[in-house]
Amino acid sequence: MAKRQCYHCKAWVQEKEPHDCWTTTEEKLTAELSNDLKDAWERIRETAAEFGEQRVYASHRSIMFARKHCYFFVRPNKNRLEICFFTGKTIKNSRIKKSEASSRTKVAHLVYISHRDEVESPVTDWLREAYVFANPDKAPKKKKH
Repeated sequence: MAKRQCYHCKAWVQEKEPHDCWTTTEEKLTAELSNDLKDAWERIRETAAEFGEQRVYASHRSIMFARKHCYFFVRPNKNRLEICFFTGKTIKNSRIKKSEASSRTKVAHLVYISHRDEVESPVTDWLREAYVFANPDKAPKKKKH
């Protein structure tokens, strides 16, 4: 039987065989991560959950975190987790690999994570800032220490 290559994921699929590479889950995207990357992923997930109400869902090769709109996403890779978060201003820091305007009001920032210990300030502060930026009318109250 003939095969075709999926335009999106590049997988080879039998002709007439159902294929939906866009439908995925967090579990599928994180299943083959190393233990260090799984620990880092769990810490990112826990940190985001502490911010408050939001929607978390998998889409294509990313895990999206959204309030009214997506405020950050994680793209799991073999050697690292790529975090892309959105704020209203450009943040300058050596941890940020790339920043670029994604709209007239949003700036996308890319950070690489390879270990759980990297999921700490300033990364967690930036994610919180992105969470608030995504819906400033419903900003979470800060915890008292």
